[in-house]
Amino acid sequence: MASIAIKTFTGLRQSSPENNTITLSKPLLSGQPHRRLRINASKSSPRVTGRNLRVAVVGGGPAGGAAAETLAKGGIETFLIERKMDNCKPCGGAIPLCMVGEFDLPLDIIDRKVTKMKMISPSNVAVDIGQTLKPHEYIGMVRREVLDAYLRGRAADAGAAVLNGLFLKMDMPKAANAPYVLHYTSYDSKTNGAGEKRTLEVDAVIGADGANSRVAKSINAGDYEYAIAFQERIKISDDKMKYYENLAEMYVGDDVSPDFYGWVFPKCDHVAVGTGTVTHKADIKKFQIATRLRADSKITGGKIIRVEAHPIPEHPRPKRLQDRVALVGDAAGYVTKCSGEGIYFAAKSGRMCAEAIVEGSENGKRMIDESDLRKYLEKWDKTYWPTYKVLDILQKVFYRSNPAREAFVEMCADEYVQKMTFDSYLYKKVAPGNPIEDLKLAVNTIGSLVRANALRREMDKLSV
Repeated sequence: MASIAIKTFTGLRQSSPENNTITLSKPLLSGQPHRRLRINASKSSPRVTGRNLRVAVVGGGPAGGAAAETLAKGGIETFLIERKMDNCKPCGGAIPLCMVGEFDLPLDIIDRKVTKMKMISPSNVAVDIGQTLKPHEYIGMVRREVLDAYLRGRAADAGAAVLNGLFLKMDMPKAANAPYVLHYTSYDSKTNGAGEKRTLEVDAVIGADGANSRVAKSINAGDYEYAIAFQERIKISDDKMKYYENLAEMYVGDDVSPDFYGWVFPKCDHVAVGTGTVTHKADIKKFQIATRLRADSKITGGKIIRVEAHPIPEHPRPKRLQDRVALVGDAAGYVTKCSGEGIYFAAKSGRMCAEAIVEGSENGKRMIDESDLRKYLEKWDKTYWPTYKVLDILQKVFYRSNPAREAFVEMCADEYVQKMTFDSYLYKKVAPGNPIEDLKLAVNTIGSLVRANALRREMDKLSV
């Protein structure tokens, strides 16, 4: 008979600091070696004495700002380290409607409320999208330097110490519950711009420092495939700006990107024109020129006021936490395929990770361990894995050739497709479908792909 020996637990924490174990065994077939599954339960987390739990958040973008605010409000002694306080990441800047409410964002940091989109095919067939939006629904357009500064400011107001510094490395704890020692170059008013090497001792670390995360390297989190995003901010005349007042454009085609799309997104007094690619990074400037040419007369005569480039992760890292260190946002790899969206998921992951720390530490009164941070990962994967999977499939099916992109744009003209797409995007849930409409959509999708394949064969004949 199977035997089970289980020692007593109190809630999620053990009632004794002993190293308790759970042993499971069962009868073995003749000749099999005896095998035993041994599960070590975590020790009861000790109380932090004379102070509150200390957490460093490395990176001051949406992930870092949201994490730091949540930690500070939850009783954690919080340090937010950011080098570029005026960071202008090359980012389309689109945020879903649900983010405005969830993160209580003021409307004055939203440059434009986009209610119309044009999806433009390789052959320049344009499909208008947005007819299913309700009067109160829109896609917000923000500038990262504005949004990031606002979230950092809110974290500071909640009690976080915002440090203008460049994170260099960290020393791992030398014993259980010992501190992490962070090394960084400080650029505060006392250093006169030259920078000064400093250290900081903390009990836990949240890596929110982007695709090139040094925190991720510190825990050997592994590499991931990444895209290069290239963007130009272009100042155009007021007359031309009226065209983009509440309109965004997305261009698909091998000319603008072999595996992504080009965009023209409106900002407060200019447009952001950009593109990205994973497979042909060396050709990114060529794709950017093609994107400008596709926009053509709508931006002709405009002045380029800023040029930006940055890596964008394509999938989550192999490892996203270790001991009392967790990754969030781009550092963890939370950017969706097909759409390339990352702002909402960065802020959301930062908040979810911080909430797990606040809960596990009982508002900063106890030390945390890896099991507390793992709750954040489990919740994240359960909530958002379907969204990432669906968009991954869409990219693989429709971004593989120009004929497939033509089929994709043709599909976007369907009102049901638009409704499902916007409902999923605006509220960050995979919208439940109507079975009859889903069947129609499946038939139409197959028809579009068949026509796309037929077109590709004809194009292949012409190129022989």
